[in-house]
Amino acid sequence: MNWVTRSVYSLWGVLAWMSFAVAALFALLATLLVPGKARRQKLAGLASRAVFVMPRVKVNVIGMENLPPGDCVVVANHASYVDGPLLKGYLPGRFNFVIKGELRDIPIAHFLLRRSGAKFVERAEHYGSARDARVIVKAAQGGASLAFFPEGTFRKHPGVGRFRPGAFVAAVRGGLPVVPVAISGTREMLPSGRHLPWPVPLTIQILPAISPGDPDFTDNRTLAEAARQRILGVLDEPDLLHEPRGADDAATN
Repeated sequence: MNWVTRSVYSLWGVLAWMSFAVAALFALLATLLVPGKARRQKLAGLASRAVFVMPRVKVNVIGMENLPPGDCVVVANHASYVDGPLLKGYLPGRFNFVIKGELRDIPIAHFLLRRSGAKFVERAEHYGSARDARVIVKAAQGGASLAFFPEGTFRKHPGVGRFRPGAFVAAVRGGLPVVPVAISGTREMLPSGRHLPWPVPLTIQILPAISPGDPDFTDNRTLAEAARQRILGVLDEPDLLHEPRGADDAATN
């Protein structure tokens, strides 16, 4: 890439961060002032979509018809910090995002996310804290639509890693369909270690749901691997569980 292109991309990245700041301020005011969880969720979704609309990012959503009309659990691959705002902006507002518990330590982010319907789980233990796990399972059993990044983290290099069981335990106990979602382009837009995003088209591919009657809907481990393989089937990325471990394969968030 020559210096002219790099300069243009850097300028776009600054404008993109400015768009994010405006959208975040709107979302913060909405969560502070607007009554009603459903209204706040809708406004947070609009603010998240504005993050991509204002800098004119092309977002292609494929398979929206695969989302069940009722409650379900969405699971997506995780490649960048961009993934969360992207799904929040383009999935229906009814989804409650399940987010790493470390964000509880950032007061403004925690307040905004909690008021927007997000739920938090600790990553330190294999299943997260017992309290958090009970909250997520109870939400699923109560008929809540949940969205997870079950890898729990993302890496600098392409690939899909192991899926943690929390999303799938919640789906099995709640009897909710699992909808695999493949996200493409976000790693190129804002990879680990780069501070400015670059203008890259993004794709959200919503795959057919794995329903409770499906042969793969037996236990959380079988269900997790089935969802992971379906995502890998449409992504041009390696399966990190079957790749040699590299020196640069460490988690980054």
